[in-house]
Amino acid sequence: MAHPKRKISTTRRDKRRSHDFSTPRQLSVDSQTGETHLFHRAHVHEGNLFYKGKMIVEGYSS
Repeated sequence: MAHPKRKISTTRRDKRRSHDFSTPRQLSVDSQTGETHLFHRAHVHEGNLFYKGKMIVEGYSS
């Protein structure tokens, strides 16, 4: 049966496991469109690109 030649340190083990219990991303609701999107990200609503509650690009196709 295979086994490690050297002991893996607790720091190295914990660095590998650090992403196992990460928190889910927070969502925001746009005040103008009511669309749910990720924080600090532009989003498309009815063919227009919105960011921070303002229309950035009209007629945007994703």
